[in-house]
Amino acid sequence: MSQSKEQQWKLLLLDALMKERREEAQQVIEEVYPYDLAKWYVELAPTEQERLLRYLDHERLADVIEELELEQQLDVLRRLDVEHAGHVMDLMENDDLAEILEELPDEEVDRLLSGMRQDEALVVRNLLTYPAETAGRLMTNRFIWVTEESTIGETVEKMRDYIEYSETINYVYVVNQLSQLVGVISYRDLILANNDEQIADVMDRKVISVSSETDQEDVAKMFERYDLVSLPVVEGEVLVGLITVDDALDVLREEANEDIEKLSASGKSIDFDTKPWVAATRRLPWLILLLFIGLVSGSIISQFEETLSKVVALAFFMPMIAGMTGNTGTQSLAVVVRGLITREVDKKVVTRLILRELRVGLIIGVTCGILIAIIAYVWQGDPILGLVVGSSLIITLIFGTLAGTIIPLILHRLNIDPAIASGPLITTLNDILSLLVYFGIATAFISRLM
Repeated sequence: MSQSKEQQWKLLLLDALMKERREEAQQVIEEVYPYDLAKWYVELAPTEQERLLRYLDHERLADVIEELELEQQLDVLRRLDVEHAGHVMDLMENDDLAEILEELPDEEVDRLLSGMRQDEALVVRNLLTYPAETAGRLMTNRFIWVTEESTIGETVEKMRDYIEYSETINYVYVVNQLSQLVGVISYRDLILANNDEQIADVMDRKVISVSSETDQEDVAKMFERYDLVSLPVVEGEVLVGLITVDDALDVLREEANEDIEKLSASGKSIDFDTKPWVAATRRLPWLILLLFIGLVSGSIISQFEETLSKVVALAFFMPMIAGMTGNTGTQSLAVVVRGLITREVDKKVVTRLILRELRVGLIIGVTCGILIAIIAYVWQGDPILGLVVGSSLIITLIFGTLAGTIIPLILHRLNIDPAIASGPLITTLNDILSLLVYFGIATAFISRLM
């Protein structure tokens, strides 16, 4: 939908809601996507929001709810009476519904589930028994399976009966008499096979699956590694559910957001709508800690007060050296954290990464060091000062790059989230290191500098 067309539909819907013209509003609702309705819903005044909810049928309302953020999803469900909410929840994907309900107290969960069909409510309750951020919590029970004794014709007939029920239409999973996963067959192969052939003769017995207890991050990696569109979930060898690629993408986005929050030392989610007091309290703990660590930088400078007083020009280059060292450390940190998320890491990979970053630090250090040495010489007319500043920058950039690489790898080895080695922390530590190197070299050359 073009932007002008979208704006036109939005104005028509708003006008219909304000004037309580149900038929006109429903005409617009039929023409636009659930995503657009969800986006407009958030922008409406509470009165218009109530009217829009009343004008949406159960199926469209379920689609709109699934496009909203978690807080807004909860708000909509709370606005509906139990019966209305139950009909809508029956139409929602059970894994998505479990993710919404896990944020609510048990009493409210019971109240909402009481309005659902008994079989659907039972599935959702079962999903809620799995630990958060595991494959069991991500999976859905809405998929098509057949026994290995079934024929192609029987399977196609079952597909016709359950196609609306199934969340994915890419594969049919095959189980034996014990409900154990034994194979998979694509819809393409089904179409090409003869109706009287048995599934066991056509199916692919090489099936990638995960345990219900598998961490969701590992699940997302499997989708990426094997280019999957769906992934069966087993307990023992019994097929219990299916994870679809859209859920894997949600996990990747969630994990990326968490790492960004940690890299920025905010710890918890902060977005455009977060209140100032909440945003400040989430940022403050790390910043206060870094403030005290930063005082070490001040004590280092005081230890070299005599050197600094004799050669005042040294102060001109302090911010540049500290800033450059912190920046290169943060760059390496970001590369390492991203790599740890997207691939397996062993001793060989770690060794190769450290050596690669050492070479990167050396190239960057020598290039920037020579450049700043020339600038210092031209600016202050002192070749020794240029040598001190240039050599200091070379050493600190190498150390800074290695610190940004090695620290998160050590944390990963200790089973600590490497994103905790956040940008501000690496920057502060590199500030201390750069000052020690800079003033150490300057003190060694103090007689020549004077």
